This record gives sequence, C-alpha cells and structure tokens, in this order.
Amino acid sequence: MDPPQSSQRSSPPAPPARDPCVEALEERLGQHIVNPEVALAAITHKSFVNEHRGEGLCDNERLEFLGDAVLDLAVSHRLMEQFPSAREGELSKIRAAVVDEAGLAGIARVLDLGPLLRLGRGEELTGGRAKSSLLADAVEAVVAALYLGGGLAPVLALIDRFLGDAFARAAAGTLDRDYKTQLQELAQSRLRVSPRYRVVAEHGPDHSKVFDVELELRGEVVGKGAGRSKKDAEQAAAKLGLEAMAARFAEDKPAAAPTPATVEDQVVEEPPSPPAGERAGVRGSQSTVQVELADPPPSPPAGVRAGVKGSHEKPRAKRAKSTPRTARKTPAAGRKAARKPARARAKK
Repeated sequence: MDPPQSSQRSSPPAPPARDPCVEALEERLGQHIVNPEVALAAITHKSFVNEHRGEGLCDNERLEFLGDAVLDLAVSHRLMEQFPSAREGELSKIRAAVVDEAGLAGIARVLDLGPLLRLGRGEELTGGRAKSSLLADAVEAVVAALYLGGGLAPVLALIDRFLGDAFARAAAGTLDRDYKTQLQELAQSRLRVSPRYRVVAEHGPDHSKVFDVELELRGEVVGKGAGRSKKDAEQAAAKLGLEAMAARFAEDKPAAAPTPATVEDQVVEEPPSPPAGERAGVRGSQSTVQVELADPPPSPPAGVRAGVKGSHEKPRAKRAKSTPRTARKTPAAGRKAARKPARARAKK
C-alpha cells in the first residue's frame, strides 16, 4: 500500500534575505537588481575577499570587465541618436570624455556609493572609499549587474540620469573643458576678474571627509559646493557659479539701439533774432557771405567757355581768392546799414 499523503502541501522555501548594502544600492539607483548575489559582488573589492578566504565570496573585477564594454555600447547608442551628423572620430572623442575615470567617479559620488563598498582593512585605512579609480571600477561593476538582470534598458536609464549634462556640454562644444575652466574663461572675458575658491568647512571622519567650498567673484559669493575632495567641491561650486552668471547676463542684455533720425525728422533751430544796432548789421553781413559762397559760380559766356575748353578749375580758384575781400567789405556795409535808422530819427 502506498503511504497516506499528507493533506497539507509544503510551502516553498523563503527567499534569502537581501543584504542591507544591496537594498541601499537599489534605493540609490532607483532600480531593482534581479540577482542580489551579483549586486553584492559588484560592491565587493578584492581586498575584502582576500581577508575572508574560504567564504566563497566574489569580487567585482569580472563584472568591471563586462560593465566597461556595456557602458561603451550604451553611450555609443545614445551618441548615435543625439549626434546624427557627427563623424566617427568625433563620436569616439565624446565617448572617451564621457566615460572616463573622472566621469564615472562623479556618478559614484552622486550615488554616495563609497559607504556601500566592502573593502579590506588596508584599503579602508588608506581612504579607498574616496579613491576615484576604485569608485569608477565599482560603477562599471554595478552597470554589469544591471545589464545581467534587465538588459540594456536599465543601463540606458542610468546613463540618461547621470550623463545627460555631459551630452549637453558635448553639443555645446565645452565637454573638454571642466566647470572651473569654463568659469575662468567667462569671468576673465566678461568681468576682467579671476574666481577665488575658499574652503569654509570640513566634516566627516578622516577617511571619508566632505569639504565645503565657496566661490567668490569681486568679493561676492556666487556658488557653494561640497565634495569628497577639495577639487570636487570646487567643481561643484564652479558649476553653480556658471549658472548664476548665465542668469545674470541674461537679465543685463542691452536694449536695442534707437533708430537714427532721418533728415526730415531732425529739427533745425533758427538762430535768435539779433538786437538792433551795429551787432545786427554785422550778423546780417555774415549771413550774406555764407549765401554768396553757397551759390554756384555763374556760367561764363559762350566765348570764354570755348577758350578754356570747359575747364572750371580757374574760375573756382579766382572765387576762392575773392572771398576774403568780400568778407572785409561786408562789415562796413553792415555799419552803414545800421546808421540809417539813426539818421532818420534825427531828421524827425
């Protein structure tokens, strides 16, 4: 006889508890990693494995190898979409600048990935959680973990989130210049000053310090940044300073220049009437001289014009010589005209 079957079915085994570091990593990524063991390996340094031999742990070196290739593929995919007319050499240059060690370490710092890493005692004491090379390797391993669990889609989402600014700078032609360099050039060209950076605070343990930096232009604080190193903090402050200067220059755009007035729009004020007397006579004689000089010279008789063969140079020269004499005679005529009213009053 067959043994009696139990009326109650056995429940499936409960899934293993996820490591707190893996849960924190998923929360910071905003994405779920399908395989928690792979996620844990992505944040495990070989120094930690060396100190825990016999526990069957894996480090992130193999994942780093895969993540490097996946990043190249994902970034190349986005560059082909955003720069359809760029040549192969230009695309390669942009990709190399986007996925370099500094860029990947920046992503790790934004994610605050350093505190989640599992390091050996030696790396812990030497500040391994803040090393750019170690952080960049961890980001590549995390990318590999995302790819193994969900394909290219979660990797593209990560790139769009953290490398969108780098793509925008590439489109503007400023990718090869960091924020401090861009701010230096802008401040020198527009304000004729150099930016100044000042560390205002340091907090955190010695192996994981955070620096606060203020950026000053002409004694005014235009940006504040924080980072795991002074250089990173200065870059963050320079980015805010660039945004502040761009907004200020946009507000200070000069108004459009007024349209120059035409001859018809110009108002010519006539000189005031001169007082009676000698001054009036002299003023009137000056006006007469100006009118005489403005009139064209009279046409010579036909015979004279034929003799000089149409040349007008000599008559103009004679006109210029006769001008001083006319000017010397005019004041006397003006005085004579001014005395006429006085004689008329005397006869009356």
